Amino acid sequence: MDMMNHPQATDFFESVAQIIEQARRFVGRTADLTMCVAYFEVGRKIVEEEQGGKARAQYGSKLLEGLSAFLTDRFGRGFSVGTLKNARQFYRVYTPIIEKGQPMISDFDWSNLPAIRQSMISESYPFKVSWTHYLILMRIQNEQERHFYEIEAASQQWSVKQLQRQYGSSLYERLALSRDKDEVLRLASEGQPMERPRDLLKDPLVLEFLSMEESASYSESDLESAIIGKLSQFLLELGKGFLFEARQKRFTFDEDHFIVDLVFYNRLLQCYVIIDLKTEKLKHQDLGQMMMYVNYFDRHVKAEHEKPTVGILLCREKNDSVVELTLPEDANIYASEYSLYLPDKTLLQSKLAEWVEEFEEAHGAARDS
Repeated sequence: MDMMNHPQATDFFESVAQIIEQARRFVGRTADLTMCVAYFEVGRKIVEEEQGGKARAQYGSKLLEGLSAFLTDRFGRGFSVGTLKNARQFYRVYTPIIEKGQPMISDFDWSNLPAIRQSMISESYPFKVSWTHYLILMRIQNEQERHFYEIEAASQQWSVKQLQRQYGSSLYERLALSRDKDEVLRLASEGQPMERPRDLLKDPLVLEFLSMEESASYSESDLESAIIGKLSQFLLELGKGFLFEARQKRFTFDEDHFIVDLVFYNRLLQCYVIIDLKTEKLKHQDLGQMMMYVNYFDRHVKAEHEKPTVGILLCREKNDSVVELTLPEDANIYASEYSLYLPDKTLLQSKLAEWVEEFEEAHGAARDS
């Protein structure tokens, strides 16, 4: 008998595999937490020693060099001066959000490993990702922006490379500028929400991973093929919960044939998301065509329990006034520009700062009146 194909044996094998997978996740997460807590505590000891008074100032400049040499002699590689400086910065950045009076790692009872892990994942040490992730996060100056990327990296299980890419593409600024001004603080404290169709939108969408020249002449078919060729990166840029269903989805209505460029399904919103690609400036006719596509999916494709279809027009350029004037107020249709190069982060940060300042001034004036 082939045990691999026996139903009962297959269920048994799967249950054993799940135990091992859970154990590996537990070990990996515990290792990440332990490393973060250890470096935090190393940073704490360094800062406390450096601030120990004038008597220690004479050797303060050589402290890290001496400590590095001592630790390398005892434990081997991995304790360079650069690593110790990172530990010190990590402590300084995250001390304000760490619960005061928490036990130091040297105070733990190492005979009780479950208790140690529980202490590490408590509010005393709210570390969510790996030390390598924090090497990127702790260099983000804006606390709200840093908190956003930490939440998203943990909840979406971003790799370090994905975190670098999302930060480099100014995800936080693009999401903030695509939303109502009173939602910016929520974005920073809770990460990217996914509760309504509007939450799907980033403006612009950054497609630098397609490696298409901005000045090159290309067709909508070229853009579509490039997206399909880099589908995993495109799904990451789209956001949470997207599943790819089809390209060039054809449907017939009253003997007329129509084709939708890309069809996705969002499992969080429980709705179809259809995307039409436009390599030129968006026209009002394009919006009307998308309305027809959305209506067709709502009436002939989606199931009763599913939410209304969302339409996204991905275009090189758009006029927001034309979009607003053409679409009904309750339309589940959105237009977003795309960029084939990474945006200027400094420019976006400046724009967001001005935007928030205007919002705060307006709210302050409203409260005073």
